[in-house]
Amino acid sequence: MSWTSTMSSGYSSLEEDSEEYFFTARTSLFKKPLLKPPNLKDVEKEKELRTHLTFEEIRQKVDRYNRDSRDFYKMSLSSSGTYTGFINVQMDLRRPITVKGGGAGGVKAKEAFYLPRGSINTLHISNSNTVRQVIEALLKKFTVADNPAKFALYKRFSREDQVYTCKLSEEEHPLFLRLVAGPNTDTLSFVLKEQQTGEVMWDAFSIPELQNFIRILEKEEQDQMCSISRRYNTYREKLEEAMKTAAGRPG
Repeated sequence: MSWTSTMSSGYSSLEEDSEEYFFTARTSLFKKPLLKPPNLKDVEKEKELRTHLTFEEIRQKVDRYNRDSRDFYKMSLSSSGTYTGFINVQMDLRRPITVKGGGAGGVKAKEAFYLPRGSINTLHISNSNTVRQVIEALLKKFTVADNPAKFALYKRFSREDQVYTCKLSEEEHPLFLRLVAGPNTDTLSFVLKEQQTGEVMWDAFSIPELQNFIRILEKEEQDQMCSISRRYNTYREKLEEAMKTAAGRPG
């Protein structure tokens, strides 16, 4: 494996379903009734498609993908039917990560810090690489010491003016999804997130990590309390001024 990247935008090379849908954003400013999550039959159809594609069908899709691609991130198809290409993954981590010694910025061994949210990383992978391997590759790139089980890869896609996010199973193949969707990232994009709260494997965290989370929560709680207190103090001052003004008016 080879790795070259920056924190804001990176390139990596990886040489070698329990599906969860939830509504995340609306692309229209006008209110519409919430749509039902995509039919799970579509998911099964997608999996069936992957197992039934012939070499000629794959070749046609790769050719179409490369024609539609507006950058130099093309796909390559070998005579064996294996194909390689690129995917972009947005980092959307809300909790701090633990970095090994010699990591980004020369941090000390096992230091926890926040990875800038929204950074995009480009990985070169093959159609055989799984979601689990993509997650491990991203963590290795940033020398992250955290257990890969703490993270999940999601695909974000639009359907009928709605934007949905779907958690991918560890055995899904991101490059196949990229091939089927085409190169347009508005149609399909990938996001790395932490596991949802109800799914977090807390046993995978060390005691110092859990203590660090508690400190962060306490700080956020204190900040919220101060913000609310300032807001209500401002309201109170304005009300008292209004009462004084009203009291000074002639009856």
